[in-house]
Amino acid sequence: MCIERYGLRAQRGLTLIELVVFIVVISVGLAGILGVLSLVNRDTVNPMLLKQQVAIAESLLEEVQSKPFTFCDPDDANVETATNPAGCASLQQGLIPAAGESRYDPASPFDNVGDYNGFAMAGIRLPTDATILVSGLEAYSARVAIIQAGTAMGLAENGDALRIDVTVGAPSMPDLTLTGYRFRYAPNSP
Repeated sequence: MCIERYGLRAQRGLTLIELVVFIVVISVGLAGILGVLSLVNRDTVNPMLLKQQVAIAESLLEEVQSKPFTFCDPDDANVETATNPAGCASLQQGLIPAAGESRYDPASPFDNVGDYNGFAMAGIRLPTDATILVSGLEAYSARVAIIQAGTAMGLAENGDALRIDVTVGAPSMPDLTLTGYRFRYAPNSP
Protein backbone atom coordinates (compact mmCIF):
# COMPACT_ATOMS: atom_id res chain seq x y z
CA MET A 1 0.00 0.00 0.00
CA CYS A 2 1.42 3.36 -0.92
CA ILE A 3 1.04 6.33 1.37
CA GLU A 4 1.04 8.79 -1.52
CA ARG A 5 -2.19 7.34 -2.76
CA TYR A 6 -4.12 8.81 0.16
CA GLY A 7 -2.57 12.28 -0.23
CA LEU A 8 0.17 11.85 2.38
CA ARG A 9 3.79 11.99 1.41
CA ALA A 10 6.59 10.37 3.35
CA GLN A 11 8.37 13.03 5.34
CA ARG A 12 12.10 13.60 4.92
CA GLY A 13 14.27 15.96 7.04
CA LEU A 14 13.13 18.43 9.68
CA THR A 15 10.59 21.17 9.68
CA LEU A 16 11.68 24.73 10.37
CA ILE A 17 10.11 24.69 13.86
CA GLU A 18 11.95 21.49 14.81
CA LEU A 19 15.22 22.97 13.59
CA VAL A 20 14.74 26.19 15.59
CA VAL A 21 13.86 24.21 18.75
CA PHE A 22 16.95 22.03 18.25
CA ILE A 23 19.21 25.10 17.88
CA VAL A 24 17.73 26.74 21.02
CA VAL A 25 18.18 23.59 23.13
CA ILE A 26 21.77 23.10 22.00
CA SER A 27 22.55 26.82 22.57
CA VAL A 28 21.20 26.76 26.13
CA GLY A 29 23.16 23.60 26.94
CA LEU A 30 26.34 24.97 25.40
CA ALA A 31 25.96 28.28 27.27
CA GLY A 32 25.58 26.38 30.56
CA ILE A 33 28.67 24.27 29.93
CA LEU A 34 30.75 27.31 28.93
CA GLY A 35 29.54 29.18 32.03
CA VAL A 36 30.69 26.35 34.30
CA LEU A 37 34.05 26.11 32.51
CA SER A 38 34.53 29.86 32.86
CA LEU A 39 33.78 29.69 36.59
CA VAL A 40 36.16 26.77 37.10
CA ASN A 41 38.89 28.51 35.09
CA ARG A 42 38.52 31.72 37.08
CA ASP A 43 38.68 29.88 40.43
CA THR A 44 41.77 27.85 39.56
CA VAL A 45 43.92 30.92 40.19
CA ASN A 46 42.62 31.33 43.75
CA PRO A 47 44.37 28.27 45.23
CA MET A 48 47.70 29.63 44.05
CA LEU A 49 46.99 33.05 45.54
CA LEU A 50 45.79 31.45 48.77
CA LYS A 51 48.93 29.30 48.98
CA GLN A 52 51.09 32.38 48.50
CA GLN A 53 49.14 34.25 51.19
CA VAL A 54 49.58 31.36 53.62
CA ALA A 55 53.30 31.03 52.83
CA ILE A 56 53.86 34.76 53.38
CA ALA A 57 51.87 34.77 56.63
CA GLU A 58 53.62 31.65 57.96
CA SER A 59 57.03 33.06 57.11
CA LEU A 60 56.38 36.40 58.80
CA LEU A 61 54.76 34.74 61.84
CA GLU A 62 57.75 32.42 62.20
CA GLU A 63 60.12 35.39 61.91
CA VAL A 64 58.29 37.24 64.70
CA GLN A 65 58.01 34.20 66.97
CA SER A 66 61.72 33.41 66.59
CA LYS A 67 62.73 36.68 68.23
CA PRO A 68 63.45 36.85 71.98
CA PHE A 69 60.65 37.84 74.36
CA THR A 70 62.52 39.47 77.22
CA PHE A 71 61.63 42.02 79.91
CA CYS A 72 64.22 44.45 78.60
CA ASP A 73 65.22 45.33 75.07
CA PRO A 74 68.15 43.07 74.10
CA ASP A 75 70.31 46.23 73.88
CA ASP A 76 69.68 47.00 77.59
CA ALA A 77 72.54 46.38 80.03
CA ASN A 78 70.32 44.37 82.41
CA VAL A 79 68.64 42.17 79.80
CA GLU A 80 70.19 38.98 81.24
CA THR A 81 69.48 39.77 84.90
CA ALA A 82 66.14 41.63 85.03
CA THR A 83 63.38 39.70 86.83
CA ASN A 84 60.66 42.07 85.64
CA PRO A 85 60.37 45.18 83.45
CA ALA A 86 61.33 47.42 86.39
CA GLY A 87 64.74 45.71 86.49
CA CYS A 88 65.77 47.14 83.13
CA ALA A 89 68.54 49.73 83.15
CA SER A 90 66.73 51.98 80.67
CA LEU A 91 65.15 50.08 77.78
CA GLN A 92 62.03 48.16 78.78
CA GLN A 93 60.70 46.10 75.93
CA GLY A 94 57.17 47.07 75.07
CA LEU A 95 54.95 46.45 72.11
CA ILE A 96 56.64 49.04 69.92
CA PRO A 97 60.04 49.01 68.26
CA ALA A 98 62.91 50.47 70.24
CA ALA A 99 64.08 53.82 68.92
CA GLY A 100 66.09 53.45 65.72
CA GLU A 101 65.24 49.80 65.11
CA SER A 102 63.81 48.64 61.80
CA ARG A 103 63.15 45.31 60.18
CA TYR A 104 65.25 46.42 57.21
CA ASP A 105 68.24 47.96 59.03
CA PRO A 106 71.05 45.41 59.42
CA ALA A 107 72.86 47.72 61.84
CA SER A 108 69.84 47.97 64.16
CA PRO A 109 67.28 45.29 63.28
CA PHE A 110 64.16 44.28 65.16
CA ASP A 111 65.53 42.18 68.02
CA ASN A 112 62.46 41.41 70.14
CA VAL A 113 58.93 40.15 69.47
CA GLY A 114 57.36 43.45 70.56
CA ASP A 115 59.26 45.35 67.88
CA TYR A 116 56.97 43.93 65.21
CA ASN A 117 53.72 45.33 66.63
CA GLY A 118 52.24 47.64 64.00
CA PHE A 119 54.71 46.54 61.33
CA ALA A 120 53.27 46.75 57.82
CA MET A 121 54.65 46.32 54.33
CA ALA A 122 53.16 46.88 50.90
CA GLY A 123 54.91 44.52 48.55
CA ILE A 124 56.57 41.52 50.15
CA ARG A 125 60.22 42.07 50.96
CA LEU A 126 62.91 40.09 52.76
CA PRO A 127 64.24 41.29 56.14
CA THR A 128 67.28 42.55 54.23
CA ASP A 129 64.88 44.81 52.26
CA ALA A 130 65.65 42.84 49.11
CA THR A 131 62.87 42.16 46.66
CA ILE A 132 61.77 38.55 46.38
CA LEU A 133 62.22 37.41 42.81
CA VAL A 134 58.67 36.12 42.38
CA SER A 135 56.53 38.09 39.99
CA GLY A 136 53.38 39.53 41.50
CA LEU A 137 54.44 39.74 45.17
CA GLU A 138 54.60 43.51 44.90
CA ALA A 139 50.77 43.45 44.89
CA TYR A 140 50.60 41.68 48.28
CA SER A 141 50.60 43.40 51.66
CA ALA A 142 51.27 42.22 55.21
CA ARG A 143 50.76 43.66 58.67
CA VAL A 144 51.43 42.47 62.21
CA ALA A 145 49.37 43.17 65.33
CA ILE A 146 50.49 42.01 68.77
CA ILE A 147 48.50 42.15 71.99
CA GLN A 148 49.13 40.86 75.49
CA ALA A 149 47.27 37.61 76.11
CA GLY A 150 48.66 36.14 79.34
CA THR A 151 45.46 36.24 81.39
CA ALA A 152 43.47 34.89 78.44
CA MET A 153 45.88 31.92 78.44
CA GLY A 154 45.47 31.36 82.20
CA LEU A 155 48.71 33.04 83.27
CA ALA A 156 48.98 35.33 86.29
CA GLU A 157 50.58 38.17 84.34
CA ASN A 158 48.96 39.48 81.15
CA GLY A 159 52.36 40.42 79.73
CA ASP A 160 53.74 36.87 79.94
CA ALA A 161 52.11 35.81 76.66
CA LEU A 162 51.53 37.61 73.40
CA ARG A 163 49.00 36.98 70.67
CA ILE A 164 50.50 37.66 67.25
CA ASP A 165 48.18 38.25 64.29
CA VAL A 166 49.76 38.36 60.83
CA THR A 167 47.37 39.54 58.10
CA VAL A 168 48.24 39.18 54.42
CA GLY A 169 46.33 40.78 51.58
CA ALA A 170 46.45 39.59 47.99
CA PRO A 171 44.94 40.96 44.81
CA SER A 172 41.25 40.02 44.41
CA MET A 173 41.35 37.84 47.53
CA PRO A 174 40.04 38.44 51.04
CA ASP A 175 42.66 39.13 53.70
CA LEU A 176 44.08 36.06 55.42
CA THR A 177 45.05 36.21 59.12
CA LEU A 178 47.24 33.69 60.92
CA THR A 179 47.44 33.84 64.69
CA GLY A 180 50.27 32.59 66.86
CA TYR A 181 51.26 32.92 70.49
CA ARG A 182 54.59 33.63 72.13
CA PHE A 183 55.18 32.91 75.81
CA ARG A 184 57.84 34.51 77.97
CA TYR A 185 59.54 31.24 78.89
CA ALA A 186 63.11 32.64 78.86
CA PRO A 187 62.85 36.29 79.91
CA ASN A 188 66.60 36.73 80.21
CA SER A 189 67.74 35.10 76.99
CA PRO A 190 68.30 37.66 74.27
